[in-house]
Amino acid sequence: MLLSLTLPRINAHMTTAIVGLVHAGVGAALPIGGKLMDLTIDLSAAAPHDCPPISHYRLTLRDKVWLRRLDVAAGDEPEVGASLALFSTEPDEPLDAAPARAVRLAIAGVIAQSAWDEDLS
Repeated sequence: MLLSLTLPRINAHMTTAIVGLVHAGVGAALPIGGKLMDLTIDLSAAAPHDCPPISHYRLTLRDKVWLRRLDVAAGDEPEVGASLALFSTEPDEPLDAAPARAVRLAIAGVIAQSAWDEDLS
């Protein structure tokens, strides 16, 4: 069975997200809980603040799947609803059919590694 992934609306004011690190390559078997990619959402244009309202998220899978196609790469900025990837439940399933459903995800807010390196004293 083919499963699709489009950019979810994580925040009501977001229109795009910046793809950070992609944790899996095409052809990889991904377990339930497997890391897929990290996203950054910058709401500076939608919500002016004295500091940029930037949030970081990790997409993890709630289905056991094979990553069959990646439609984005690190640095891309897709719009909400844009295709991010295509998965299958079998490693060699043909890709010519329509996806049966969306892949199930968990979305976790994360602290960017760069924030760990800042001197907060």
